[in-house]
Amino acid sequence: MQDLWKLGIGWDEQLPTDVTKRWLNYVDDLPRLTAIKIDRHMLLPEQTECELVAFCDASSRGYASCVYVISRNDRGQTKVRLVTAKSKVAPVKPLTIPSQLDVYLNQKLVSPPNNTYAYRAYMETLLNYAPAAKQSHLTCSLWYEDTAGKMDSTDGKNIGFVKRQELISESKEIEMIGHLHGDIFNQDKFLINGVEMSVKLVRSRESFNLIVGSNDVKFKVCITDATLIVRRARINPSVLLAHQKVLASTTAKYPITRAEVKVLTIPSGVQGKTLDNIFLGQVPKRCIIGFVNNSAFNGSLTKNPFNFENYGINSFSLYIDGQQIPSKALQPSFNNSIFTSAYHTLFSGTGIHFLNEGNGISCEQYGKGYCLLAFDLTPDLSANSSTHWNLIKHGSVRIEVRFESSLIQTINCIVYAEFDNIIEIDKNRNVTVDYSS
Repeated sequence: MQDLWKLGIGWDEQLPTDVTKRWLNYVDDLPRLTAIKIDRHMLLPEQTECELVAFCDASSRGYASCVYVISRNDRGQTKVRLVTAKSKVAPVKPLTIPSQLDVYLNQKLVSPPNNTYAYRAYMETLLNYAPAAKQSHLTCSLWYEDTAGKMDSTDGKNIGFVKRQELISESKEIEMIGHLHGDIFNQDKFLINGVEMSVKLVRSRESFNLIVGSNDVKFKVCITDATLIVRRARINPSVLLAHQKVLASTTAKYPITRAEVKVLTIPSGVQGKTLDNIFLGQVPKRCIIGFVNNSAFNGSLTKNPFNFENYGINSFSLYIDGQQIPSKALQPSFNNSIFTSAYHTLFSGTGIHFLNEGNGISCEQYGKGYCLLAFDLTPDLSANSSTHWNLIKHGSVRIEVRFESSLIQTINCIVYAEFDNIIEIDKNRNVTVDYSS
C-alpha cells in the first residue's frame, strides 16, 4: 500500500508487475503467520525524529487506510509502528455490565437470584423516564438511545452507538454514576439500625455488554474503580428507643415492588406458541413483554441485546387463570403499519396514558426495536400507584402469541413482572419475606 501511494497508482489502474509479484509472495507467506499484534497506542520516549506516514485509498467496492509512525533515536535506530484507526466498538449500555444483583439483609437474600439484571434495568429506565431525564442526568450512566431500526449498526447510522463510541475511543477512561435497580432501593423508608446490608454484583461477558463491527476483534472492559454511594441518617436517640419499644410487639415492615424477569425460548420454525405457567402462585400487578434474538441474549458482539423486534406478531393475548387480557386479543400488522393498539399499551400499562407524560418512544420507533407490550393487571389500573395496594391474588399466567410467518431464528421472550410484597424485620433483626427468593 505504501508503494502504491508513493507511485501515485490510482485505484482503477493496472498494478506494476513487480508490485503484483511482491503482493502474491506476501499472500503466499500469510499461512505461516501465527499471530499479528498491533499496538493500540505508542510511547516514544527516545525519539529525536518522528515521521507520520499515511496511506488511504477508496474504491466503489471498499475502503482501506493505514497510518504508521517512523521514529529515529539519537543512535540512528529506526522503529516503525502502526497506528490503528478508531475502532467500531462501544458499550451497548453500561447497565449491561452487571448481569446479576444480589442484595442481602443480615445474610438473608432479598433479591431474585437470576442473571437478567440488565433487562430489568433497561426496561425500568426506558419506560419510567421522560426524554428530559434521558437527555440530562441519565447521560451520567451513558444512556444514549439507539436509533430505531439501526440498533445493530456500527457504521454511523445508530446515533446512540456513535455517541458512546466517541466517549470511549482510544481506550479513554470514563466515569459513570447511576442507580442500582434493586427492590429495596426503590422504597423510601430508612433501614433500621442493626441490619447489615451487603450487595453483590456479578459481571456480564464482553460479548453481551459490547457491540463491535466484527467478531474477529477482541476487546475488554476494565473496571478501574467502583464505589457504592450510600446515604446515612443520624436518628434521634428518643426515636430509636421508640422503635425498639414498638418492635417488642410487631415487626418493621418495608412494602416493596418486587420485580422479576423470566426468559422463555421460542424455537425457529414455529408460527405460534403458548407459554404456560410463566408465573404460578402470586399474580403480578404488571407485566411487560418483549422479544429479542436468542444469540443476542446469550451474548453476540455484533447484535444489540435490547433490540426488541416485532418479528411479525399478528396476535397476542395474556391470560390470568384463563381470563384473557385484553378482552380482545391484540392483532397488529407491522407490515401494514397497523399497530396503534399494541403501541398504546406502553402508556396504558405504565399508568401515563391520561397524563402529560411520556417515555420518548414514538409510534414510528415502536416497531423497529422498541416493541414492548405492557399490561396493568390490577382491578383499578393502579399498578403505577404507591398510595395503596390491591388484594394479592394467586393463579397462573399464560401467554399466547402468533406470527405472520414461521420464525426463521430462535428468539427469547422476555417477561418483566412486578409484585407487591413486604420485607419484615423483627426485634432480633431477623429478616423475613413473603415471597420465595
